[in-house]
Amino acid sequence: MADDSYDVIVIGTSQGGRFLPLDLAKAGKKVALVERDHLGGVCVNTGCTPTKTMVASARLAHQARRGAEYGVRTGTVSVDLAAVRERKRAMVAGARENYASRLTQEGLDLIEGEARFTGPKTVEIILGDGGARAISAPVIVIDTGTRPKPLAINGAQNVPVLNSTSIMELDTLPEHLIILGGGYIGLEFGQMFRRFGSEVTIVQTGPRLLMNEDDDVSAEVAAILRDDGIAVLTSVAPDRVEEASGGRVRLTVRTPNGERTVEGSHLLAAIGRIPNAEALAPAAAGIRLRENGFIEVDEYLETSVPGVYAMGDVKGGPAFTHLSYDDYRILHATLLGQEKANTRDRIVPYTVFIDPQLGRVGMTERQARAQDRAVRIAKLPMSAVIRALETGETRGFMKAVVDARTQQILGAAVLGAEGGEIMTIIQVAMLGKLPYTAMVKAIFTHPLLAEGLNSLFATLDT
Repeated sequence: MADDSYDVIVIGTSQGGRFLPLDLAKAGKKVALVERDHLGGVCVNTGCTPTKTMVASARLAHQARRGAEYGVRTGTVSVDLAAVRERKRAMVAGARENYASRLTQEGLDLIEGEARFTGPKTVEIILGDGGARAISAPVIVIDTGTRPKPLAINGAQNVPVLNSTSIMELDTLPEHLIILGGGYIGLEFGQMFRRFGSEVTIVQTGPRLLMNEDDDVSAEVAAILRDDGIAVLTSVAPDRVEEASGGRVRLTVRTPNGERTVEGSHLLAAIGRIPNAEALAPAAAGIRLRENGFIEVDEYLETSVPGVYAMGDVKGGPAFTHLSYDDYRILHATLLGQEKANTRDRIVPYTVFIDPQLGRVGMTERQARAQDRAVRIAKLPMSAVIRALETGETRGFMKAVVDARTQQILGAAVLGAEGGEIMTIIQVAMLGKLPYTAMVKAIFTHPLLAEGLNSLFATLDT
């Protein structure tokens, strides 16, 4: 039918898919936006917005307990997890409503239902009322995101297993939370619930936490978490889980020294995420998937089918909202601009929202040396930064990797108070291709945390 033909179909409303259809419709395109669940995707509903809202509550509880260090008397501090959850829900609801209010653009048709391909440019949508609708377009953009990877060890089907979505709906505090996974999701929830008042054990299969980081960064993160009272187990592989007395869970792990068990009240699987691609029936369109199930795209975000694009987490790679937004920039230029933008040479930063934060951009020392680059390493403890001393936030360090020949900054890790914000200053210097000496000579306001960048890069001249 004529009114079931569109110029563009966008499937999913994650970070990129929220803005692209609005821009296309404003440009005069007839656009169908398909969403099977909540508007806003992972970031708004189960990712950035809710988790960072809860992280803020955890940090406030932690700071309140430290009151005596600053001469402030606070008394006993306790956390009402139900109230934390309601604050989180209110933030999510507000973000959803804000986006929904914008979907009034003429030419934009919001269709609520589950989409699946029936051909290269045709899509069937199973509607919420059980009906179906077939639509088509010469251009289709997939932005369906990912979901938590289910736990597949022996016994997992017989005990309650939390994931990064369901754990945020708890209204009572776990007595002892066992977390499988030493990536940024596991660490953020681990520290959060420790600060809420739970006993926490993190179980990591690899030899260290945050396996993509340099050894010294991983070791310092582990030391900070242990200082917070979290048990961190590395080089242990989960083998099976079973119900223990009183509704508790018993996890058996394999270690270099044999089996051991960990018993707790709750179990969180933070073992990664998998793409929301299979329900799309990509084979019906001829869309190729990679071995891990993510959609294969080229540097222009185009799939194996010309005119069909994928953006955000569903295509694999680093799963960050800001990267999804940059995918939007690329597709906006390709579909509406005068250029064909690409993903080449993107500098992708990220921040792990533990406390202190870990801000990271560019190459690690390990990556640079693996490329046989001649590098110099700048490193400064946060205890050498005046502002960190004044605020009592001295844990962690700054580290930068510099090309010894060109003096260009290749990458940095800032593990410290507002580490993500400080890292962003270094990122801007990298974007501007400034030599490290510019950071030594720069005048930063005293006393700010950023002032530590003078001292960090000056270590290369001593």
